[in-house]
Amino acid sequence: MKEMSRIVKTVTNFVYGFIIIFGFYIIAHGHLTPGGGFQGGAVVGSAFALLLISYGSLNSKKFLKKDILSLFEGFGLILFIVLGFSGLGITFFYNFLANSGGWFGNAAVIGVNPGNMNTGGVIPLMNIAVGLEVLSAFGVIVLTMASAAEFTKKKENS
Repeated sequence: MKEMSRIVKTVTNFVYGFIIIFGFYIIAHGHLTPGGGFQGGAVVGSAFALLLISYGSLNSKKFLKKDILSLFEGFGLILFIVLGFSGLGITFFYNFLANSGGWFGNAAVIGVNPGNMNTGGVIPLMNIAVGLEVLSAFGVIVLTMASAAEFTKKKENS
């Protein structure tokens, strides 16, 4: 896959950081607003696809490493499973941090939620784990598809 024009690369350079930040915003605020780990991970993964399309697969592989993305994918899955089993004394996926004080354990107010980040208990941590897994998996899928396209193109030219 070859590089796109200078205009496409310039727009990608400008927009790429905003897409990543917006994706992480969706992940972090998933327990307060529509969105969450999967949706935010898909947004960040689409930024990886944009980078691959605009710079080509050879240049993008310098920035996106399949091994590192696979490592983060595994870490996200393990974190999600650990959080699911952490409340197992009561039930699987028990929200043991809710209303406990501490970092994510403040009590939620009755009525309209004012948007306090620290009232979700375990839910924000699970959103982070799911977001990390999804963005890594999406990156691995995009890189694998680009490698397969390169292989097919080389095979056809031979």
